[in-house]
Amino acid sequence: MSELARRIAFAVVAAPLAIAVVWFGDAALATLLGIVAALGAWEFYRIAAAGGTQPLAGAGIVAAAILPLLVHAHYRAVFTTPTVVGVLFALGVLAAAIWRRGVTGKPLGATAATVFGVLYVAVPLCYGYALRYHDYAVGRAAGTAVIMLPVLLTWASDIGAYAVGRMIGRRKLIPSVSPGKTVEGALGALVATVLVALLYERFVLRPYAQLAMAPWWAAAFGLVISVAAQIGDLAESLLKREAGVKDSSHLLPGHGGILDRFDSLFFVLPVSYLLLGWLVLPAPGAGR
Repeated sequence: MSELARRIAFAVVAAPLAIAVVWFGDAALATLLGIVAALGAWEFYRIAAAGGTQPLAGAGIVAAAILPLLVHAHYRAVFTTPTVVGVLFALGVLAAAIWRRGVTGKPLGATAATVFGVLYVAVPLCYGYALRYHDYAVGRAAGTAVIMLPVLLTWASDIGAYAVGRMIGRRKLIPSVSPGKTVEGALGALVATVLVALLYERFVLRPYAQLAMAPWWAAAFGLVISVAAQIGDLAESLLKREAGVKDSSHLLPGHGGILDRFDSLFFVLPVSYLLLGWLVLPAPGAGR
C-alpha cells in the first residue's frame, strides 16, 4: 500500500470515530484526549532523549494521561484540581530526578524536560475539552461545532500552505528550521484560513451552534489561528531538528506520529479558547 493510500485509509477510519467521540463528549472525550496526550508525551520524551536529555518519561506520561481526566472531573464538579497540584508535581519530579540520577545525572534538565512535556502536549489538549463545553455552546451540536472550528481552520492552514507552496513557493520562510516551508506558502495558509473561517461562521456556527461572529472578527480569528498553527508546526520542527529526528514516531499510518499531526493544534486550541471567549456571541434570534 502506498503512503498516500495509508494516509487516506487511516483518515477514513479515524476521522468519523474522533467526531463521534467529540459529539458524545464527557468521559469519552476526556479519555481520548488522555490517550493522545500520553502518546504525545511518550514521543516528546523520545525526542528529548535523542537530543541528549533524559527525562523521567514514566512520570510525565502518567501525568499527561491523567490531566484531561482531571479537567473532565472539574467540569463535572466531581473534583477541583488546585494549582498547587501542578507545583507539587514539578517538585516531585525534581526530587525523583535527584534521587535516581544524582547531581551527575543532570536532574534539573531531566525535570525541565519532564514538566515541559506535560505543558507542551497535555495542557493544550485540555483546551479541546474546554472548547467542547464552551459557555455559549449549549448541546452536543453546538459543542461539536465549536471544537471543530479550530480543527478545520488548522487543516485549512496546512492545506493552503502546502498547495500554494507547491505551486508558486520560491522564498524560504525559515530554512534553518523547516527547509520546505516558503513565504508564499505561509501567505497562502493565511488566505485559506480566513476564507474557511468566514464560511464556517456563516454556514456551520450560526445554524448549528446558534453562535455568531462579525465578519471582520471571523476573518481576524482565522488570521490569528493560521499564525498560531504555523508557529506550532515550526516549533515541533525545531524540536525534531535539534534532536536529529525526522518523525516523532510512526504511530499513525502514513501520518508519522502524534506530535507530527497535533503540533499546530497544541498552539491553536489555547488561542482559540481565548479568542472565542471574546469574539463569539449568541446569534440574533437564537433560542436561549
